[in-house]
Amino acid sequence: MARDGFSPWRPHPWHGVSPGDGAPDTVTAFIEITPYDLVKYEIDKRTGYLKVDRPQRTSSTPPTLYGFIPRTLCAARVAALSPGAARGDGDPLDVCVISERPIERAEILVDARPVGGLRMLDGDEADDKIVAVLRDDPVWAGVGDLSELPEAHVNRLRHYFSTYKLGPGEAIGRPIRAIYGRDRALEVIAAACDDYREAFGGSFPT
Repeated sequence: MARDGFSPWRPHPWHGVSPGDGAPDTVTAFIEITPYDLVKYEIDKRTGYLKVDRPQRTSSTPPTLYGFIPRTLCAARVAALSPGAARGDGDPLDVCVISERPIERAEILVDARPVGGLRMLDGDEADDKIVAVLRDDPVWAGVGDLSELPEAHVNRLRHYFSTYKLGPGEAIGRPIRAIYGRDRALEVIAAACDDYREAFGGSFPT
């Protein structure tokens, strides 16, 4: 329980951190990996600490900060927004955060404003990637929609997520099913928040 505005112990990044007072318009993102990481880290769902998932399998590294929005879950509501998906992937909703200044540290919280997303399937599971800009960023704060980002930024995201799970001997990556703008991104985030509340309830400290 929070006392005097702080938690006396470390909150679980998925369950113990708010998705942001302004969600879905502005969100809190927990960053797992940075553009400088040659190893893919991800949250350990039991302990809340980062664990090594795997070395990056290709020469490509994440083009942005990459993590998830706390207290979200990709389940039935998110899957319903993704044609061809039988279910959500059961993970918190992924988010990529664009920053003009290099941020080299992971396991941090950042405030971000969603501008769009990439619709992906991992097998038959919805695996959306929300794209956001760092709030109050001196260069990117004025971007209101994914369509306003430079094409090179979007192409880098497409390439990374198309290839980041390639295994030995595989020549074909996972296709990006669609690229969408801010309105759909807010819809996906709201659905993921509702999926989370249904699965876990909402009685967590803020």
